[in-house]
Amino acid sequence: MFFYDVAVVGAGPAGMMAAICAGQQKKSVGLFEKGNAPGRKILLSGKGRCNVTNIVSLHVFLTKFGKQGEFLRTAFKKFFNQDLIDFFEAKGLALKIERQGRVFPVTDKAVSILEVLKRYLVESNVKVLYNRRVVTIEKKDRYFKLCVENGEQIEAGKVILACGGESFRFTGSSGDGFAIAKSLGHTIVPLSPGLVPLKTREAWVKELKGLTLKNICFTFKTENKKIVSDIGELLFTHFGISGPLVLDLSSAILALLENDKKALLYIDLKPGLTDIQLDERLLREFRLSGSKNISNVLKDMLPLRLIPVFLNLLNFDTRKKGNQISRQERHLMIHLLKAFPLEIIGALPMEEAMVTCGGISTKEINPQTMESRIVAGLYFAGEIIDASASSGGYNLQQAFSTGYLAGEAAAISV
Repeated sequence: MFFYDVAVVGAGPAGMMAAICAGQQKKSVGLFEKGNAPGRKILLSGKGRCNVTNIVSLHVFLTKFGKQGEFLRTAFKKFFNQDLIDFFEAKGLALKIERQGRVFPVTDKAVSILEVLKRYLVESNVKVLYNRRVVTIEKKDRYFKLCVENGEQIEAGKVILACGGESFRFTGSSGDGFAIAKSLGHTIVPLSPGLVPLKTREAWVKELKGLTLKNICFTFKTENKKIVSDIGELLFTHFGISGPLVLDLSSAILALLENDKKALLYIDLKPGLTDIQLDERLLREFRLSGSKNISNVLKDMLPLRLIPVFLNLLNFDTRKKGNQISRQERHLMIHLLKAFPLEIIGALPMEEAMVTCGGISTKEINPQTMESRIVAGLYFAGEIIDASASSGGYNLQQAFSTGYLAGEAAAISV
């Protein structure tokens, strides 16, 4: 029977940071990971480049988490974006700031982030135990008893649950932490996928698989409500749409879909131009290239792969000449350029989502320490908590900040 001052369950970003902080307090720390390697989700972040944080202000950071933002205030004040940058640069890994304040390692490799975390784990004397799936945790008088799937039994003075959510299950986030927390009396806010691609009814999206539309925006409408995006990028997939704009608003869109059977998304392909300006441009194009087929005329206005779909939706003959387009047909083109329609029918399943929405209710966690209000000595960190945000480095910062706070608070209280 092994005893640790602090047992951390889950070797993702939150778990590793919690273990490092507890170890730096000179406590004996066991980090239990069900897989054979740590930080698998880190390696997927930012398309393999790892968007570790964002340089925006604390106020903006909190707004990204909506109603749960205030709960995270103490964690962010304790360990925020500049602290995280310093944390990595102290080990020689320089970071860089890109568009919209996103922060990446200069190597453009997520493995660089992971290697630094592993070095900190070694220096903090953390015992990392792989292939150890914790299946149950019991609270005794002054300690916890952890039962591992292989039959091992561990005792610990404090426990930090940092098992992640249920998204990207192949990385190990299979919801184990929710079952354990529930068995200890905690409430689980219903789970739903966040930062997830959306499915469309239109079959022709398969023809556009891999096509990225840049500098566009969209409006999502149901019978009673609508959501308007910023200007950004949208990616067509074989099942529907993805890309930064779609992922960031996917949770809100799915919430509206629950109450409305039909929902349409209208893409503004030319958000920088008004209807009048578009009309003037089309007239100019038709004057200059009126003898060309309409599909050739549109080459300067739309991606090549989108043109056949665009003309098909208009029911235009692709062989029609530009100078044969009537005023009414020109207005139909303008309408489609400003409101290209797609019917949204759902999303990919939870295991395909980048983050899990829902989780341990923040009402049952002390925001000053991340300790459970129900079970003394039990702490939470990372995605297992009901506090998620849009993409841009916010969720990883949440994981590192709550992990830091939980690890330090747990170690100090041993």
